[in-house]
Amino acid sequence: MEILFGTCSSVLTPWGELMNEKTVPSDQSSGAGPGRISSRLIHDGRVVHLSVDRVRFPDGNEGELELIRHRGASAVVPILGSLDDPDPEVVMVHQYRYAAGGYVFEIPAGLPRDGEDWESCARRELEEETGYRGRDFIPLTRFFTTPGFTNEEIHLFVATGLTEGQVRRDEDEYIEVVHLPLSTVRGMMQEGEIVDGKSMVGLLYLDRFLRDEG
Repeated sequence: MEILFGTCSSVLTPWGELMNEKTVPSDQSSGAGPGRISSRLIHDGRVVHLSVDRVRFPDGNEGELELIRHRGASAVVPILGSLDDPDPEVVMVHQYRYAAGGYVFEIPAGLPRDGEDWESCARRELEEETGYRGRDFIPLTRFFTTPGFTNEEIHLFVATGLTEGQVRRDEDEYIEVVHLPLSTVRGMMQEGEIVDGKSMVGLLYLDRFLRDEG
């Protein structure tokens, strides 16, 4: 089976550097190009950083935009067995999400710790949430979740060679681990039972680009 590698960068953006030019729209306070002119902090939270930015647009006009800065996250599609299996089992979590109003089927994911690269974050989150360790991690791709108002970027991996590890969940994580055949997962996405964006991107990417369909 030919493995197609995405562009999942291993460079981590520390939370303390979210205001620099590499992780937010470029600072053009002294130039004429498009980008940020100034920024006014509204809320500095544990997960998100909200500001109202004065922006110069490509046509030279100026305006204000609300921007949520986010440190980014890693997510992983864990596979029991081999990617070449006719219908491999996917390890997912059924997790309570307040923002979604109930339980949601997801792939394991989470925020990086300071100094942690994207793959290390994915390895840790896999074990903490599911109790599985992954031997082999393949980078899939990265994507912006909602570039209209946030710079949140998720880095996706697939993990194989799963062995028993140790669950270490956060106090606010309410999770049930489920094993589902890929064919079942495909049907759940089609029927609207799996609606989490990062999970759909990861699962469909796996199914379309990594699976050898013959």
